[in-house]
Amino acid sequence: MSESCVLEARGVTVTFGGLRALNDVSIAVAPGTIHGLMGPNGAGKSTLFDVLCGLLRPRRGEVFLDGQTVTRFRPQRRFARGLARTFQRPQLFRTLTVREHLIIARRAHRRVAARGARFTVDREERHEIDQVIALLQLDGVAEVPVALLPLGTARLVEIARALAGNPRIVLLDEPSSGLDSSETRTVAAALDRTRRERGIALLVVEHDVDLLMELCNHIDVLDFGQLIASGPPAAVRDDPAVVAAYLGVAG
Repeated sequence: MSESCVLEARGVTVTFGGLRALNDVSIAVAPGTIHGLMGPNGAGKSTLFDVLCGLLRPRRGEVFLDGQTVTRFRPQRRFARGLARTFQRPQLFRTLTVREHLIIARRAHRRVAARGARFTVDREERHEIDQVIALLQLDGVAEVPVALLPLGTARLVEIARALAGNPRIVLLDEPSSGLDSSETRTVAAALDRTRRERGIALLVVEHDVDLLMELCNHIDVLDFGQLIASGPPAAVRDDPAVVAAYLGVAG
């Protein structure tokens, strides 16, 4: 295992009954990079994502966060260690404002009880929340209930909420799902700013190949539960195994 990795899966195998969903899969995400995970439907992307988040425990293999094993950690413990995630469908509270979502996320990370508490923060917390809002360019909607926001903006709110706890890495599940081309470009720009300005590693599971090729520093490709390619976007795009298995073009 490389000590320079913020998140690593080593030799992960997952079975469901007689089906081997992942077979000896290893990936490593470097700090401050955008790392893509792609593959056709049924390739094992969601299964690996769930293993990394702590929703599934592998039959074999280990997961490391900042060099420490977290294989047996539940999602909450991984979150406390600096691993945050977003969902394919934004999991937001419709009546709460953008800022209130970030306050709750900040309190959750600091283990501050929020039951019955007002949405008040001290000066330092307000400054940090304002920085996240500015980073995601949500200044104009910070006091707006999320129920009034379009899907593309709601996706940015969920990313902002993940960042509010100051994580080491954020796992993003299909961030372009349901978005039009303009919204997708906005989300991509926000992710790139996050990497450049915050140095936070991002692991992006995505079907949009062009988005991954443009955005990522490194891409891993799964097919039938196996890792078939790993490397810079240009090398992955030209890999014969990827062309055949994912892009569906005979090599």
